Amino acid sequence: MSTNLFDLTGKVALVSGASRGIGEQIALLLAQQGAHVIVTSRKREECEAVCARIIENGGSSEALACHIGRMEDIAVVFDHIRKVHGRLDILVNNAAANPYFGHILDTDLSAFQKTIDVNIRGYFFMSVEAGRLMREQGRGAIVNTASINALQPGDMQGIYSISKAAVVNMTKAFAKECGPYGIRVNALLPGLTKTKFAGALFETAKIYEEWMSRIPLRRHAEPQEMAGTVLYLVSDAASYTNGECIVVDGGLTI
Repeated sequence: MSTNLFDLTGKVALVSGASRGIGEQIALLLAQQGAHVIVTSRKREECEAVCARIIENGGSSEALACHIGRMEDIAVVFDHIRKVHGRLDILVNNAAANPYFGHILDTDLSAFQKTIDVNIRGYFFMSVEAGRLMREQGRGAIVNTASINALQPGDMQGIYSISKAAVVNMTKAFAKECGPYGIRVNALLPGLTKTKFAGALFETAKIYEEWMSRIPLRRHAEPQEMAGTVLYLVSDAASYTNGECIVVDGGLTI
């Protein structure tokens, strides 16, 4: 056994929403530690750019288009994994939808449905498919990217916050039922992180300043500051960590 608890050599990892932001940084770090990383998002060409970076740095990677809000896309990806790799060691559910920023009473059905289809149904069935493969192997690790909004609803982010609270309980449900198969399921709860996805929070000065006043570190996070926690959770360093939801928010929720 390697003395490097973070060594992922020989592991096959799937990271959704990996074309930019937190997902991209997770993919890069897992590959750096030796994993073969399957980079997915809605647009394959954007995933290929991340794969190119991984390969240029001596890593192993491939790109697949996958909109996790579409059940048919999930089926295609896992059919590919079964046929080409025959195994999956790591799943990082990172893709997410947040189409609506506004008062909760003005949420329309389409925004509600898109958020639920991706953030809840997508995570659930990605985990089901991955879990079935991992059950055959007798081990595996799943990490869900939730949000501190799961603990404290974000301003003007009602349905998104609700969906992320569901991800927290989903994490615990899968951890409880899949643990006997050697499958560990945990979650990352990022705080305010500088990504395109969180753009509305940075563009609204009043909200951004209010966040800054509450964060003890007095700064927002960069995407790469989230990747290390995921590496820990999928590695042997976390071999007895299961059902945990780790907050990485600079102290905001203290």
